[in-house]
Amino acid sequence: MIVRIVKLTFKQEDIPKFLEIFEKQKKFIANFDGCSHLSLLRNKKQANIFFTYSHWQNEEALERYRESDFFRDIWSNVKQLFEDKPLAWSLEKHG
Repeated sequence: MIVRIVKLTFKQEDIPKFLEIFEKQKKFIANFDGCSHLSLLRNKKQANIFFTYSHWQNEEALERYRESDFFRDIWSNVKQLFEDKPLAWSLEKHG
């Protein structure tokens, strides 16, 4: 299993727009073939920093999602809202 963590830093004024996009699309992301979990986390001290936390069956499933038209459409809308460059980690879950 792959755990994917993505740190997203938004312009303060664009947080409502991001939350609207995420709310509309989260079910589709969570139901994408190979995804078994999706959460959105918010930094308690810096409210403009969010993390997506997702579980993927394997790297191939994650890559299929990242290469999908759906992801490209979402990403093109969300990346305009960033205050800082996003950071992402793909981790293997053990145990």
